[in-house]
This record gives sequence, C-alpha cells and structure tokens, in this order.
Amino acid sequence: MNNRPQHPRLTPPPVPFAPELAAVLDNLGPPRHNAPASADDIPRWRAQLAAADPSLDQLRDHGRFEIQELLAPGPHGAPDIPLLLARPTGLRRPAPVIYHLHGGGMIGGSHRTGMRMILHEWAEPLELAVVSVGYRLAPEHPCPAAIEDCYAGLVWLVRHADSLGVDPRRVIAVGGSAGGGLTASLALMTRDRNGPGILGQLLMCPMLDDRNDTFSARQMTGLGVWDRHANELGWTALLGKDRNTSQVSHHAAAARATDLSRLPPAYIDAGAAETYRDECVQYAARIWQAGGDAELHVWSGAFHGFDQLAPHAEVSRDARRTRFRWLCRLLSREVRHRPARDAP
Repeated sequence: MNNRPQHPRLTPPPVPFAPELAAVLDNLGPPRHNAPASADDIPRWRAQLAAADPSLDQLRDHGRFEIQELLAPGPHGAPDIPLLLARPTGLRRPAPVIYHLHGGGMIGGSHRTGMRMILHEWAEPLELAVVSVGYRLAPEHPCPAAIEDCYAGLVWLVRHADSLGVDPRRVIAVGGSAGGGLTASLALMTRDRNGPGILGQLLMCPMLDDRNDTFSARQMTGLGVWDRHANELGWTALLGKDRNTSQVSHHAAAARATDLSRLPPAYIDAGAAETYRDECVQYAARIWQAGGDAELHVWSGAFHGFDQLAPHAEVSRDARRTRFRWLCRLLSREVRHRPARDAP
C-alpha cells in the first residue's frame, strides 16, 4: 500500500510571452475581457466578433475580388448552409479552392471571419478561389450540427465545381481555432465516409480536444485571450453533458480519433504560450506515428490568435510566411489522392 501523502497537482509556471506580443496583451486585458465569461455572455461576445467582421463591400476591395453569397442544401432535415464564394477578379478557371471553416470557439464567428487575410495573403498571390462556410453555432445548435454543415457544404462544392469554376481535385481545407478543429474533424469524416477528397488540411491553433486537461491548458489558465475556462465554455456549449466522456466522437473532437491514418497532408501550428499547444503537438505526433504527413510549428512566446491580433509582430509575420510556403509546396504536388466524388 502506498502511504505517501497525496499532493494536489500544482499549476506550472506559464511560458513567457514574446515582448512584442506581451505589449499587445497588456492593451487587450485578461481572457475574461476577450472571451465570453459564461453562457449568458455569449450574445455579447458574438456581437463583438461580428463588429470586427469585414462587410461584403470591404471584401470586394473596390473590385479587387469577386464575392458571391450562396446557399447549399443542409444535412437531412436541417436548414440551408450559407456559403461565401470569393476569388480575385479575373481568376482563371478552374482554380484550386480553399474551403474555409471560421473560428469562434464553436459559439461565434461567421463565414466572413478571417476572410480578409485569406483573400489578400493567399487567394490573390496563389490564384485561388475561397469558399467559406457559415455553419450553425452552439449552444443553439449542438454537435453534430457544425461538422455536418461543413461536410454537406464540401459535398455540394464538389458536386457543383464546374459551375463554380473550381477544381474539385484541389480542395484545401483551412481553419483556425474552432475552424481548425472542424477542419481536422472534416478530414476524418471524409475519410470515414469515403467522401470528397481533400488535397490538404491547414490547422491554425486548432481546437482539438474537449477534455481540456493538457499540461499547456493548465499552465496558461487565466492568460492570453482564450484560456482553459473559455475553452470549457465552448466545448460544453457544443457537447453538453457528453463533454469529457466516452460519448464524444472523433468527428466532434479530432483528438479523440484512435486512427489517424490515410489523412491528407496536414499543417499544424500553435503558440508556445497558449492553451492548445500540447494537443496540437500530440496530434501531429500521432499523424506521424500512423505513417502520415504533418508539418508542425510551435511559435515561441505566442498566444492564441497572435497573428490576427498582432499582425505586425515578427513572430506573426514568420507564421504567416511559413503557412504560405506550405500552401505553395502543397499546390505544386502532383494530385495523388483519390478523385473527389459525392458521398454515398
């Protein structure tokens, strides 16, 4: 029998923020100022996110980009899914396409969230189209609403590739934060259902694990812009009483997957000073262990969403350049994955 005294698990010291980023955080304040404090606070936080989203005219940027609002049929019995189709004006067709799943903790954001960066930094220089998905949000629409919307939107995109002017063999799924988690789950779902092929998956600081108990989640509690408390709120809104139980599917939380084989090439990054660091590192390692292709970057001193909130910081510029180079390498590859097709 072990008679040694049992000590409570201590909170480890936090990773320091990069000086440029620490200055930004000082102005932003603690996570409670930048994330919803409770379920009752979600409407206020959604309005805060919506106020930062670009308008359609801002996305068009004086005719620099063509923007269309579309509707795709939703999953059986669900409403239609809003999609935003965007492309540089005069883009040659058929074009490779970024299939974008926005961030917002599973509880906020829209298909315009994050689009300005994607259009200016990726779509224009790489001659890409972008389709961004307005999936349903929790808690009003709990799991599996969001991931089923994302999957149904992908199936519709591939079916209508000719009329949309996109190449169904060159669809790259992209998402940050909650959108990164949904992107990882989408790659798993398309594999499991033998659905449309994805050329690659780009996961930026992705939200992968509902258990919310990694070393980094505990280490960075109360720091940055999205900490363990905010993460628990987002996952609970999505999963309800099933959160942190064996009932959670890997189509809801990709870190739950026991088989990470046969996935498209993955780019995964995170900040060294954020909640999601360790779940991202573990996910990349498990893809490698399954014989897959993953590129992992952990950015020194970076908090969650650092490149969006501090775009001029040196580490933010490095992160965006590195993602761009990965996209270039991915697009230069010969297409070897199975041809895109409709789900059975």
